[in-house]
Amino acid sequence: MSSAAQLMVKCLENEGVSVVFGIPGEENIRFVQALADSDIRYVLTRHEQAAAFMAEMYGRVTGRAAVVSTTLGPGAINMQLGVADATTNSTPMVAISAQVGHDREYKESHQYVDLVSMFAPITRWADGVPTARAIPEMFRKAFKLAEAERPAAVYLAVPEDIDTDTADYSDLKPLPRNVPRAEAPAEGQVQRAADILRTAKRPVVLAGHGAARNDATAALVRFSGELAIPVANTFHGKGVMPDDHPNSIGTMGFMRHDYVNFGFDNADVVVAVGYELQEFDPVQINPNGDKQIIHIHRFPAEVDVHYPVAVGIIGDISASLDALTDALAGHRFSTDAAAPGCDLLAEEFARGQQDSRFPLAPQRVVADTRAALGRNDVVLVDTGATKMWMARLYPTYERNTCLISNGLSTMAFALPGALGVKLARPDSKVLAVVGDGAFLMNSQEIETAVREKIPLVVLIWDDGGYGLIEWKMDLELGDHYYVKFGNPDVVSYAESFGAKGYRITSADELLPTLKAALDDEGVSLISCPVDYSENLRLTERLGQLDSTL
Repeated sequence: MSSAAQLMVKCLENEGVSVVFGIPGEENIRFVQALADSDIRYVLTRHEQAAAFMAEMYGRVTGRAAVVSTTLGPGAINMQLGVADATTNSTPMVAISAQVGHDREYKESHQYVDLVSMFAPITRWADGVPTARAIPEMFRKAFKLAEAERPAAVYLAVPEDIDTDTADYSDLKPLPRNVPRAEAPAEGQVQRAADILRTAKRPVVLAGHGAARNDATAALVRFSGELAIPVANTFHGKGVMPDDHPNSIGTMGFMRHDYVNFGFDNADVVVAVGYELQEFDPVQINPNGDKQIIHIHRFPAEVDVHYPVAVGIIGDISASLDALTDALAGHRFSTDAAAPGCDLLAEEFARGQQDSRFPLAPQRVVADTRAALGRNDVVLVDTGATKMWMARLYPTYERNTCLISNGLSTMAFALPGALGVKLARPDSKVLAVVGDGAFLMNSQEIETAVREKIPLVVLIWDDGGYGLIEWKMDLELGDHYYVKFGNPDVVSYAESFGAKGYRITSADELLPTLKAALDDEGVSLISCPVDYSENLRLTERLGQLDSTL
């Protein structure tokens, strides 16, 4: 005998789901009971928003839709931020919540809101399950859409009367997995792109999130190496082109004109590989709209005046790059086509390694973080000034090892998200880098990590305020307002949850503390004071630079 709740769990097992994140409610207790009787791990969280971030980051590193489950009404609404973050960050996720029974959806009713209408704008597909017999088809459709060429979140509302339905649905079987993929690029489009590149003088590659999702590193390195084309990456594309490759010129997306922009200032053709406009405004790479764009992705580009696509190659990204490399066999660009500022980031990083000031310079924190982590270890970087410094300076060598939210740019995803990443990649060390503003927004998930025995290290950049907003205010207003706050004793706070707490009191303490915490099998929090006076000095230096340097 298989009840409706058990049928839902069978469908999840059919999709390969091994973990569900969430908080149960009165209206979905039988679904949770069915999960408890299965091999699927249920991770009980302390907030539904955090559960959604865990599922998002699990899906980000696995490429498979992870599941978040909540109760109806306020529980479902709480998870909406993580759901929206997943969609805007092109990450697969299936969000499931309870809903009131069909017998009271049509009228004013306790805890009822139209959740499907609320989730529709932030998902690929949102719907309510009308009958238990629809479960196999709807669950298969949910995962199919979530894991499509451009991944996203989907949402299903399960009415309470379906959760309590104990009729025998043994005759209903989960449907086979079938996720279609575009593969071979059109030969004509490859030849058109090759014709453009043959006449180019200073081409440059921009590798985005799609290149990372589709594991295009090998094809990208071959394309860049054989043709001698410099490669920049977006925040989401960090690591898809290893930063220690000689053709790597760094990360695009900083809020001001940066060293990496020089490669685009001088370029006549931009080869955009897996780039999605939601990652950052294309005005940064094509301010006058006069550069030719070759768009290589699994789906067509969004329309934008600063992203006029001359040729679009749609299909498997690696296959497209390989085909274009072959079409240009024997062609090679001048090695001086690289950005004139490509060595400046390395020099800035090297200076940071030697900076002994206290509170610590951001460059020193980045350098010590890099030294503490291996090439395959994972750092999640929260939104704020932390993101700007880490995205610019943190050398990344493998895709999905420096995770940033730059679609919705959501604060407070990194700490809970790190739990999802650690479950997906248990053999990697995982570090959450957060500002003190973002930290307290989801710090309750320290208890989840301790209870679930998920090793985790949280590095808090402590400046007593919302550092990025202060930076922006000082740049544009000349002063700042309402950005300062107080913080708890992080050491005592960590210990109250059963975790370890560390407070950095000099620059030379950070690296050994990070190494010790990352080697520990428990949960650790490190509070590191940061000197953000370096923010304005950086933007002043960048404002004085030009592409002739």
